[in-house]
Amino acid sequence: MNKVLIIDDEQRMLDLLALYLRPHDYKCKKALGAQEALWSLAEETFDLVLLDIMMPEMDGWDLCQEIRRISDVPIIMVTAREQKEDVVKGLTLGADDYITKPINENELIARMEALLRRRIPANSIEINGLLWDEDRYEFSFHKQPIKLTPKEFKMIGLLMKKPNQVFAREQLIDLIWGFDTHTEGRTVDSHVRNIRDKIRQVGFPIDDHFKTVWGVGYKWIN
Repeated sequence: MNKVLIIDDEQRMLDLLALYLRPHDYKCKKALGAQEALWSLAEETFDLVLLDIMMPEMDGWDLCQEIRRISDVPIIMVTAREQKEDVVKGLTLGADDYITKPINENELIARMEALLRRRIPANSIEINGLLWDEDRYEFSFHKQPIKLTPKEFKMIGLLMKKPNQVFAREQLIDLIWGFDTHTEGRTVDSHVRNIRDKIRQVGFPIDDHFKTVWGVGYKWIN
């Protein structure tokens, strides 16, 4: 589930955008104005930001610049004006896309999904902020690195790629250590404990996802 920060100075618009997004499996955080938005960004990590332009005190353009100083999170500017110079200004200041009011729900979802696809590499998996990136050989939770051994990295990636599929210990040995190994099932169990402990330390609810199938092996649940 992707986390979206919605920023607007009108509560009605915040509620409306959240209403659009929730059926599409987005977790929404509402920020009533720029100050609330900056507080939220300082405390949490988001996958995408919807940012209204016309706000008092600090408008969307200035806030966009402030966000870019601390984060590379994708930003979609939300505007009631469709002048080309406004669009160019927003993109120049660091926004990734824009959408005009009145908002078409299908267009909004399509633009958000397109941005999120570009953000996550093809050989990577992201589950609620937990990112496994094969190309970069990185594993992290909300950008907090998690140090795994090569075998641990391969094991967690294999499970995350195949949600709900049960892997027997013997399967994991063959796939990770190879057919000619003398590795035993208890070695698999030891690696699983280490993986769980390391992920638990960064705050990800690993026990909700990395499940033991007693007498058989392990599986991953999204």
